[in-house]
Amino acid sequence: MSKEQLHKITLPVLGLKSEHCALIIESALKKIDGITEAVVHLNNNDVSFESDDLQGNIPKLIHVIRDLAYDVPTVKKNFAVLHMSCAHCALSVESYLKALPEVLNVAVNFANSSVNIEYILGIINPIDLKTAVQSIGYDLLIDENENIAVTLEEVQKQKLKKLKKHTIAAVLLAIPVVIIGMFFMDMPYANYLMWILATPVVLWFGKDFFINAWKQAKYRSANMDTLVALSTGVTYLFSVFNTLNPQYWHQKGLHGHVYFEAASVVVAFILLGKFLEEKAKGSTSSAIKKLIGLQPNTVTILDEKAEFTTISIEKIKKGNIVVVKPGEKIAVDGMVLNGSSFVDESMLSGEAVPVYKAENEMVFAGTINQKGSFQFRAEKVGAETLLAQIIQKVQQAQGSKAPVQRMVDKIAAVFVPVVMSIAVLSFIIWLIFGGENGFTQGLLAMVTVLVIACPCALGLATPTAIMVGMGRGAEMGILIKDAESLELAKKANVVVLDKTATITEGKLILTDIKWLYEDDSKQDYLYSIEKLSEHPLAEAVARHFKGNESIEVHQFESITSKGAMAVINEESFIVGNQKLLLEKGIQIDESLFEYAKEWSLEAKTVIWFADSKSALACIAIADTIKETSVAAIQDLKDMGIEIYMLTGDSEATAAAIAKQAGIQQYKAELLPDEKADFIKELQEKGKIVAMAGDGINDSAALAQADVSIAMGKGSDIAIDVAKMTIISSDLKKIAVAINLSKYTVNTIRQNLFWAFVYNLIGIPVAAGILYPIWGFQLNPMFAGAAMAMSSVSVVSNSLRLKLKIKNE
Repeated sequence: MSKEQLHKITLPVLGLKSEHCALIIESALKKIDGITEAVVHLNNNDVSFESDDLQGNIPKLIHVIRDLAYDVPTVKKNFAVLHMSCAHCALSVESYLKALPEVLNVAVNFANSSVNIEYILGIINPIDLKTAVQSIGYDLLIDENENIAVTLEEVQKQKLKKLKKHTIAAVLLAIPVVIIGMFFMDMPYANYLMWILATPVVLWFGKDFFINAWKQAKYRSANMDTLVALSTGVTYLFSVFNTLNPQYWHQKGLHGHVYFEAASVVVAFILLGKFLEEKAKGSTSSAIKKLIGLQPNTVTILDEKAEFTTISIEKIKKGNIVVVKPGEKIAVDGMVLNGSSFVDESMLSGEAVPVYKAENEMVFAGTINQKGSFQFRAEKVGAETLLAQIIQKVQQAQGSKAPVQRMVDKIAAVFVPVVMSIAVLSFIIWLIFGGENGFTQGLLAMVTVLVIACPCALGLATPTAIMVGMGRGAEMGILIKDAESLELAKKANVVVLDKTATITEGKLILTDIKWLYEDDSKQDYLYSIEKLSEHPLAEAVARHFKGNESIEVHQFESITSKGAMAVINEESFIVGNQKLLLEKGIQIDESLFEYAKEWSLEAKTVIWFADSKSALACIAIADTIKETSVAAIQDLKDMGIEIYMLTGDSEATAAAIAKQAGIQQYKAELLPDEKADFIKELQEKGKIVAMAGDGINDSAALAQADVSIAMGKGSDIAIDVAKMTIISSDLKKIAVAINLSKYTVNTIRQNLFWAFVYNLIGIPVAAGILYPIWGFQLNPMFAGAAMAMSSVSVVSNSLRLKLKIKNE
């Protein structure tokens, strides 16, 4: 099969919990004829695959995924169909829609001119369906103002809401079971009461474990759900049997213990863990959602009749004339046709100064218009825009990650069948060699193995250490999102820093001003003129002199890209760049020139204030370095870490800031995707890269980095993409985060080590390995206690981490 015949598609998948889930799905999909290159991206909750027959293979793929207890979200909707005049028309619409690979089922009702369509969420939407039907001469009646049916986020929210309810209910019912089982076993009908309370926990709130385990078994696979289902199921059935038939054990000289509390607590614990995991994973897609949110939902275009029409962004086409009003977001990439304005492009370039846009200049999707208005021709729409490419970069980088839990899941893939084998084997050995009580002791041994091997300790090993580490980090002003960043932060040997708002403050301020004469009485004049200007440089000046007296200004005139002129007390004044002063024949004193040259070498922007004859003052405006940046960079160097600075700003500005900050290696004039590419280059050389940034323009680079760190005062999107956030935006916290990482990862490893050692020792003992030597067989009740103690030991070790960090 040639590459040309293959088509690639990505589908959303719900229910992914671990790397082991991804491996199970990939393995099953590759067995489908015609499907190649099946890759599951855990962080993006999707699967990409290539096929020579998408239409035929997508339904098969969805069937396999659902049969494995995962899901591909679809939605069924009814639409009115226009222009159908006969039964053949209905057949045409139905067959055409069925030919779309993203559409699963279609049923056209000619009698009431409607169609019911089941399609895949996030891959195709009603507007796409409408366009497809229009292409063959019919039309679908859809609500173009609705928020495209049910979104994937809403589906996931509903799932999380349901899981939360189940978790709370399971915990509330498990608590009294534990209390009765531990302290009130001798009360009348204690076993029956525990049975009543435990039944909804195990069989209703925990039913998904049993359903998923059965679905896995059909594909000869097993995961943690299998172990949970077996241990809780056998424990529950064993306890039910003992409740109904206590005399069975009494006749054999044994006491029939019940373990309803063990079954209930295990289900409640695992549900709680799943809920916390799902909640944490929910933020992965919110970064993409916010990036998409940079585009407006609707745009105003100038139609063929020269009238203003508002349409949804999905309907905009290349060549449309788009109208942009003050304060509006720009919808797509295009070329300005008429009008002018300053546009905030900080989300793309990261630079604080809005860019002046006039005729024949490009504007980009997601940027924000300031106070002017203009019209532009749409040139790049949909996936072609610069913003869409940033989104794609973020998705690709996020999808390539694997969390620290991966190791646990891989071991679980072997651990689960091994435990089941040991449990069955122990029963068989006891049955053969156990004498007259062989069946009884074999059954006890089997149940004990399953109970003692319950994955609570394994499940708690990572999240408890993370929770303590995250808590301590929060106290120190560092928010840590996941185990992956903690695992890699301590290994980082390169730190890449964005310039604006990471090394620098991120806002323009007046840094220097030199008056020609000692008398600076014209400050009020300067303030009064700049207060009327919309230019960002003028705003910095006005902010500096805020509180000065405001004087009445006449004949104010803004001169594009040069400055402003005004009359105060019948005298003319100019505020602007050197070019404007020279055009007006204004004299500039040599002493002021020297200051201007010096400031320019420091990458500061110089503007002038003059009367009608000569320059009265020169003013320097810049984005200054934070107070702690130099010390923070030196701390990282002392730890043996290489430092790079990346910026979209000019070479001169980058060189000046790098010199002030003590950074030898830097790159200037980079676009967002070039930042991500540079990090990828470093990674290909074997470097572990930490990236610190604050802007939307940094989001692709942050997603690409091994350890991503956002500044707390930066954009929401950068914070969402990053795995760590420094609340104070103080770079000194990066070194603190790396040290915190070392302690936390060591604790995770200790927890995992003891959890596995516990199983390695506990399982053979539970199987009865000590019986031939000392006549000792572990009772399931003590197995339940041992299982609980293993969890307690893991939690205690994690809490010890908090004390250790506190003492450092």
